[in-house]
Amino acid sequence: MLMTGVSPTRETPVRSLAADLLVSLRPDQWTKNLIVFAGLVFGERLLEPGAVARSFATLTIFCALSSAMYLLNDLRDRTRDQLHPAKALRPIAAGRVSPAAAGAVAGLLLAGGLLGAFLLGPGLAVLSLAFATLLTLYTWVLKNVVILDVLAIAVGFVLRAAAGAVVLGVAISQWLLVCTLLLALFLGLTKRRQEVVALGADATGHRPVLARYNPAVLDQMVTIVAGATLVSYAVYTTSQGTVEEFGTDLLTLTIPFPIYGVLRYLMLIHDDSAGPGPTDILLRDRPLEACIIGWGLAVAAIIYRPFA
Repeated sequence: MLMTGVSPTRETPVRSLAADLLVSLRPDQWTKNLIVFAGLVFGERLLEPGAVARSFATLTIFCALSSAMYLLNDLRDRTRDQLHPAKALRPIAAGRVSPAAAGAVAGLLLAGGLLGAFLLGPGLAVLSLAFATLLTLYTWVLKNVVILDVLAIAVGFVLRAAAGAVVLGVAISQWLLVCTLLLALFLGLTKRRQEVVALGADATGHRPVLARYNPAVLDQMVTIVAGATLVSYAVYTTSQGTVEEFGTDLLTLTIPFPIYGVLRYLMLIHDDSAGPGPTDILLRDRPLEACIIGWGLAVAAIIYRPFA
């Protein structure tokens, strides 16, 4: 049976308006924008201060844009979010941040992000505008279309990665973009599975598109995309173009890291299907954190050869 709103027994934290607005920006989700550094690392510009500064500026721009989209999404879904056990506590859904205040902050972040992108270059401006447009379409249309809802989010990650390369004027491997797309799709599908399992019969009341998903079908989708992700990364690291670009074939040695990461992530979501989302899992699971850090250090050591 669907809940009709926020439970009267549910306690919501008391914060100032500024603190509630900050929570609504979802700074814990900004880690998703770290993909902009792919161009810096794989473009072999990591040791250039100017390139690092431009990458951090791009990170800031996408944090502003993504936060603006989170605010718009929460405004759009504030009634449905009241049917969700966790999302009902969000400041906008709980009524602690007014629609006018949220809309004004979203507009400022969107304008500031696009202006900053334009100042860094027309290529980045185009990709930033495409990113904002895609997520706006997601908020109003695509989130209600089965499969396209998760695919749109995945494409957003590809736009972030491409922006990180464009701002530095470096090329980025098509295979690396494919890996980014597939990994983001994998995370999106596992999140949908968690939502379906956690909400049960209330799932469609929170988000109608969830009626088109069920755990069995999602498990098949996740299995297919997980396999494709690992194969794509293996192809990228072993391809002749990658070997020629970096002057080494040692990137092949990093393949065990994504294999472990994907398998452990699958184990975690099945152990706690109704648990936290992808970002929370990545930030809280120490072995998974160690895997990501180990992969990053291994890639940097192979590409930049500090001890050669």
